[in-house]
Amino acid sequence: MAVRFAFVALLASLVWACARAPAAPPRKIDVHTHFGPDSVAHMIELMDRYGIDQVWNLSGGFPGGGLEEQLDAARRHPGRIVVFALLDWRKARTGPGYGERMAADLPRAKALGARGLKIPKGLGLGYSDYRGQVIAVDDPELDPIFRTAGELGMPVAIHVGDPVAFFQPATPENERWDELQVHPAWSFHGGGFPSWEELFAQLERRIARHPKTTFISVHFGNAAEYPDRVAALLDKYPNLVVDTAARIPELGRHDAAKLRAIFLAHADRILFGTDLGVGTAPDDLMLGSTGATPPTPADVDRFFAATWRFFETQDRGFTHPTPIQGRWTIDGINLPRDALVKIYGTNAERVLGAP
Repeated sequence: MAVRFAFVALLASLVWACARAPAAPPRKIDVHTHFGPDSVAHMIELMDRYGIDQVWNLSGGFPGGGLEEQLDAARRHPGRIVVFALLDWRKARTGPGYGERMAADLPRAKALGARGLKIPKGLGLGYSDYRGQVIAVDDPELDPIFRTAGELGMPVAIHVGDPVAFFQPATPENERWDELQVHPAWSFHGGGFPSWEELFAQLERRIARHPKTTFISVHFGNAAEYPDRVAALLDKYPNLVVDTAARIPELGRHDAAKLRAIFLAHADRILFGTDLGVGTAPDDLMLGSTGATPPTPADVDRFFAATWRFFETQDRGFTHPTPIQGRWTIDGINLPRDALVKIYGTNAERVLGAP
């Protein structure tokens, strides 16, 4: 009897201890990073230091154009790196039917091991066709690419346009003036570029045309300045998800309660991403953007600490992850654990189709 009593008491104490023990941190998958094969060791070191379980490398290249090397490097760290393929946009200058020719690379890319497709912002702003014309995001010539991606189950991470400020005059009055001084080529004001609104409309038409293709509209739907508009698109298009890469500085400016409500209403459709770029040297990093000088270790610590603080606390008025993206502070949105688990990891697993 005494032994039985002792066992029951021990069991009760273990149950009590487990109830009081803090929950394990949610699995974190960063769906938006950039690095080359020679930088994998650096990326893994950063992942281990800051608690990132898996990253998606959106700079994977195309078959015969770097994809094989990226996949080989990723395989040295099973389960840690997912590679997205790119397209060979030079084929657009080879004559009509280039969309079909570009789409033909996707089955090969998937067979090699690529899990998705990345479309950079050059579409709509810079990539030209055989006539010398800039290719619109919704150009019907590209339909075979997006249709094939859907048939192959390859989600399409698509970057269209850029921050609204980059389409405004690049003067000291521009709120992103610090960044535009360092990167003058990032200004799309004048010069024959489409307007921000036109690019956003092209993106919506592209998403609407391919309901069987999963779109990851990066940088919070490519419209972090307008979270209500992004929420409306999520409501309208079930094939759409968004990531948070490089837009916490912008998102954190909005009314925290309203933004939190949007995150909770769409907690199944938002993916965690940073836009972290990693080179081989310790300070060869892009922390959502790059400044005039390389980032310090303190900058890297702040980048991650401010990111978690935005998602997980209700702190007010703290420095955002990438100060060059604007001289303002942000507020946290204090998401509950169930939403964090989805946004940090399980949504990404679902979109990819496998853990």
